Amino acid sequence: METTTRLELPEYVARPFDVYVNGILQTEGTDYTVDDERALLFPRELEQEGKLGLMRWLSIFLGIAGTYRKNESVDVACSVNGKPVVASLTSKASHAAFPQQG
Repeated sequence: METTTRLELPEYVARPFDVYVNGILQTEGTDYTVDDERALLFPRELEQEGKLGLMRWLSIFLGIAGTYRKNESVDVACSVNGKPVVASLTSKASHAAFPQQG
């Protein structure tokens, strides 16, 4: 069974846009696709660090251990009203905050 990741695009993101995973530009059709429901589909599971338990937090606080788990970030760069905008997407909270227009 193949694992995929689906990340919804915020309402304000429109084509053309660039997609980056961990700061590396991705290629549409090879690294990801866009479905009709305005979501990015990756043909693999993007890894998220998840919550840290009390013992892990304590060991980090005391300097005994660090947090070295894999945590992939997805950013979408586009232009909104002529201004460059970057939306950071996650599988848990897929809608990034959009700066207020004044």
